[in-house]
Amino acid sequence: MLSMEPLGLDSVMLDEVRAYLRVDADMDDSALAAAILAAIGHAEQFTRQTLLRRAGTEIVTAGSGWQVLQTLPVQAITNVTGIPADGATFALAASAWELKLSSQSEAYFRVLQPGSAGRVEISLVAGLATDWASLPESLRLGLLRLAGYFYNNRDSASDDGPPAAALALLQPWRRMRVV
Repeated sequence: MLSMEPLGLDSVMLDEVRAYLRVDADMDDSALAAAILAAIGHAEQFTRQTLLRRAGTEIVTAGSGWQVLQTLPVQAITNVTGIPADGATFALAASAWELKLSSQSEAYFRVLQPGSAGRVEISLVAGLATDWASLPESLRLGLLRLAGYFYNNRDSASDDGPPAAALALLQPWRRMRVV
């Protein structure tokens, strides 16, 4: 189970989307914010990556084998908590678990000493970029095009889906998983 903290909007992001869509300052800020968040959410589902860095948690079994975390790209593990079938949760010492990051920022995790834990909750930080301005240009343009689509079609009765050009800009960032 994966859970990421909600994404906050910053003024740089809002200003760039406003300029891209040619919307006057302070007009429709709530609709613009909704369009931006929808675009980022859609892009994260499509690329299977967390685009903007934020904290989250993932719960995995406490088995001793290596497990690939769903979250991409993992930047850091901040805490690991044991979850027993009965009783209170407890912090696992750093020596009780192991983490390996691949060159693609995939996180491989295993529990060495689970104690009474059947599962563990991993607190982590993940994201491709620290903020909107540090996103790669092609990815930002894809997000701008998606935000424009969601903003301009918010009241539309007919919906053909996101424009192919926006998805083409996101395609190089898409991560595939073999299960």
